[in-house]
Amino acid sequence: MRGFKVFSGNAHKEFGQEFAKHLDVVLSKIMINRFSDGEIGVQIQESVRGKDVFIIQPTCMPTNDNLMELLIMSDAFKRSSANSITAIIPYFGYARQDRKAAPRVPITAKLVANLIQNAGIDRVITMDLHAGQIQGFFDIPVDNLYGSIIFQDHIRSKKLPNPIIASPDIGGVARARYFGQKLGLDLVIVDKRRERANESEVMNIIGDVQGKDVILVDDMIDTAGTMCKAAQALKDKGATSVMALGTHAILSGPAIERIEESVLDEVIVSNSIPLHKACKKITVLNVAPLFAEVVRRIYHNESVNSLFM
Repeated sequence: MRGFKVFSGNAHKEFGQEFAKHLDVVLSKIMINRFSDGEIGVQIQESVRGKDVFIIQPTCMPTNDNLMELLIMSDAFKRSSANSITAIIPYFGYARQDRKAAPRVPITAKLVANLIQNAGIDRVITMDLHAGQIQGFFDIPVDNLYGSIIFQDHIRSKKLPNPIIASPDIGGVARARYFGQKLGLDLVIVDKRRERANESEVMNIIGDVQGKDVILVDDMIDTAGTMCKAAQALKDKGATSVMALGTHAILSGPAIERIEESVLDEVIVSNSIPLHKACKKITVLNVAPLFAEVVRRIYHNESVNSLFM
């Protein structure tokens, strides 16, 4: 793999270093700075002519800055005669705006897909898109990796006596069912609804969790409100323990405080997004080796799907 180079933006340099280490290379040199008015400046500090370039840049907070940085870097590589440009986006921002959920609103995920393509990117590698159909917003290859592959071994190592999978809402049932099938576990659902206007939400548990070790599965944990309320409802129904899995630890607003004060026993996340504040309940699993292996397979025209079989 000597005909390629790996560059990292500012969004998650630690991830970039881990990624490069597993490919037995060093990160290539690039200078990214800010002008006094906040504009982003980029200068590639080594030749990329004829090289296959990989850019590591999750579009996490600050989303707009990190997205623009990715686009500007890509334009620089394109104008420097790179052979191909692959964007490794462990967390794909704006993925929740994937459809018109109300009148006169944008489909921002599609807009971002257009921007990425127009910037010259030839391929995208990401993980656990909020909506799988976002792959169809692109006219270039998009590899949407499954985070469940790294969580499975961790769950098995726990040796839970009575494990069961739970979805924190109706929308996440397909994701939770897939994870449950991989582990051979049954599924319960937390159904969140308001019985009447101006009344607080009621959490109804579909399934039996009495004496069970519940594993709540979601693609992301943002403010952690839904996850913490679901955990409380499960404990109220007799669950022995409640563990939460979330691939992307957005953890905005009061999320950390909510998790610390909740009945959750453990929260397991990946390092797709840098964790800026420690929490004793949060365990971070490293997905950089998985992305590195996927890149190695793509570069050598080997199967990616076989990793997840």
